[in-house]
This record gives sequence, structure tokens and C-alpha cells, in this order.
Amino acid sequence: MRNSSNSSAQQPTIVKYVETLHTGIQTQALSRYAIGFVLRGTKHIYDGDKRQTLTRGELFYLGIGHHYVENIPDNGQPFEQILFYYTPADLQRILLHLNITYGLNISNQHSCENCDNRTHVAMPGWSSIRSFFLNTNNYLREEEFRHDDTAENIKMTELIYLIASHEDCCIKSKVLSNIDAEKENFEQIIHNHIFQDISIEELSRLTHRSLTSFKKEFRRHFQMPPHRWFIRQRLMHSRLLLISTSKSISEIGNECTFPNTSHFIKLFKKEYSMTPATYRNYHIASGHEGAAHVCVEESVPLREAL
Repeated sequence: MRNSSNSSAQQPTIVKYVETLHTGIQTQALSRYAIGFVLRGTKHIYDGDKRQTLTRGELFYLGIGHHYVENIPDNGQPFEQILFYYTPADLQRILLHLNITYGLNISNQHSCENCDNRTHVAMPGWSSIRSFFLNTNNYLREEEFRHDDTAENIKMTELIYLIASHEDCCIKSKVLSNIDAEKENFEQIIHNHIFQDISIEELSRLTHRSLTSFKKEFRRHFQMPPHRWFIRQRLMHSRLLLISTSKSISEIGNECTFPNTSHFIKLFKKEYSMTPATYRNYHIASGHEGAAHVCVEESVPLREAL
């Protein structure tokens, strides 16, 4: 809606993305939380070897960090989605306003494996949320709305209200868990260093924690020890590069911060029960190869020129 900036206060809250071509799997790196809605087409969100498929009318949540997505146009019509970006401070302000002004009592008892172990969740949009996003899509066509902070704030407040007042579910649980700004800062630091050669000791220093405290906090956020989680994230990214680029095995291993090619191959085979080369050949033979793009929040070339 507005030009991007390094200041989160100047970054757009609401963005509509339109893709006219199927460009394959993309890496989307988020520095803020996002709530999205598929207006048209099909969206795949990848988690390791699992793929979640979303279609028109589905609501989804994306946490801070890297996400592997594939957006597919529908029978000659472009893929379209709307994303709302927010920070813990935004969420705190809105929930406080809803509580004080309207007496909204917010609670959530939902808990499941999706909420605990994934940085994304999705579900079919209910009637009021579908109407909300269709209405938002109409607003985005109006020139005045694109530069109106008050209008954006009203729409964001309405979205949070619709989710917070809904029955307990995965998306409600994930959104309400974002109130903790300290949690956001911790996770952002971790995600910023996935592909850097950095020690656990240095990460603990960057997050202002002792090594013991850092390890406990890390397991609480990511449900596994730091070393294992970093290896898993790098291997997931290597899978994307294997099936969507022509880079050599050694180039991919180096890009994903493995110390040498043999170590990369060993870890990959342990995780996926086949070598990187076998994995690539299998997907090429299955017709799963596609172009890869690395997309950073607020600077994605696929955003519709509204």
C-alpha cells in the first residue's frame, strides 16, 4: 500500500499480492507476524516433507522467520491474497482497546500439535471473516485508503476482533500468543542467524541470556535443541534449492552453511533417507521441479501495484 522502509512504523500493514505466473516454490522471510487470506488460486505451504494446501476462502497465519510457499494461479486467472502484518506492540494496543472500550474478554484454551510445532496454521474462513476480506479487497481499490493510517488501523482492529471473538482454534491461539514482545525479539534474532556460521554461545550473548537459560528458552520456543533445529532449517532450505535450481550439490551445501560437501550429504541422507543427488533426480523424474525465488517481506516483486 505504501513504499517500504526500514522503519516498521512506515511499513504497510495491509498488502495485496497478485501473481499471474506460476513461479514455483518461494522462500518468504518475515520480520513481522502475518494473517492472510486466499482470494483466488491455490497456495501450498511447506514444512519439511509435508505440504499444506490452501484454496480460495482460506485463512492462514505465518509466524516470524522463513516460510516455503508456492502460489498457483487458477485457470488463467492470477493468484491473489491479502496479508495483514503486525507486531506484538500492535496486537497489545488493539486488544487493550477492545477490552477497555467494548469489554471484550479474551481467552483461549486451544492447544494442539499444529500450534505447538508449526510457525504456520490455516483453516477455512468463517462467514464473517470471508466478508471482511472481500470488503478489504474493495477498500484496496480506492486510492485514498492506501495512504490512510487511520483506515488501516480500523481494519486491523476489526480483523483482530473477528479472530479474538471466534471460537478457540489454531489461528486464534497463534495470534494471541504473539503479545509477548520479548518472544518476538528472541525469535527474530534466531531467524536472522539461520544461515550464518555462529556458535550457540554467541547467540546466547546476542539474546542477553546465559548459555543454560538460552537453551531452555530455545527449546520452549522451537520444541527442540538449538543444534538440531538449525540443522533442520538448513536442510529444509537445501531441499528447496535442490528441486528448484541447477546449483551443484557443493554450492547448495555451502549456501546452507554446512562446513563441507561430505558433511552436508551425510546429514541430508540421515534426515531424508537419500542423498541430495538422489532427492533431486527423484523430484525431476516426478515433475516437481520449479523456479525458486527468495522473497523478503515488504520488498516482494509480486506485490500488486495498487
